[in-house]
Amino acid sequence: MSDILIAPSILSADFARLGDQIREAEAAGADWIHLDVMDGHFVPNITIGPLVARAARRSTDLPLDAHLMIQAPERYLEDFVRAGVDRITVHIETCPHLHRVVERIRELGMKPGVAINPGTSVDTLREILPHIDLVLVMSVNPGFGGQSYIPTSTQKIARVRALLTELTVAGVELQVDGGISMETIGAVVSAGATIVVAGSAVYGGTQSVAENIRRLKEAAAVPIP
Repeated sequence: MSDILIAPSILSADFARLGDQIREAEAAGADWIHLDVMDGHFVPNITIGPLVARAARRSTDLPLDAHLMIQAPERYLEDFVRAGVDRITVHIETCPHLHRVVERIRELGMKPGVAINPGTSVDTLREILPHIDLVLVMSVNPGFGGQSYIPTSTQKIARVRALLTELTVAGVELQVDGGISMETIGAVVSAGATIVVAGSAVYGGTQSVAENIRRLKEAAAVPIP
């Protein structure tokens, strides 16, 4: 369990003091910083772009994990690379030429990931898994923070873990994003997740960012650094 990573999503942060909020998460033991990029087309919301990613890069040395919930993500890969991100995840639902996009991400020096929505079958990942570094299971329908975890996601996470084992794909991270809380993180980790994205569970409520991350790690049975 010591290898479970916590990736706070800045979607739920206070953007008036974004740099401070990122630094608070880093000081509290966060492992990555997650950037939820939305375009108002693929998902019903507009959030951030490369300029905010660049500001986040100036605020931390932690890996920046860019989750592109956008149409035609291949048009913006270079922009996010120049902004300083370390990983780029695209949605299988937006990429008819997925392998080409994944290879382009790798050519640019980034680690590629592929995300699937709640209504997308795990089987769609079979052909691309050997070519990526991360698979992201959405446990809510993407578009907004603060949504409730979809209970059937636990079985879906387990199916992805089983597929990784079946294909003997080594080194692929299994990330889960959506509805993560003190109550759901244990099941997500038990099902096979290695990285957990948390937004409102880190930046919401009455507790400090440090206390929220401590409680998440405790709930996931992750030793506190």
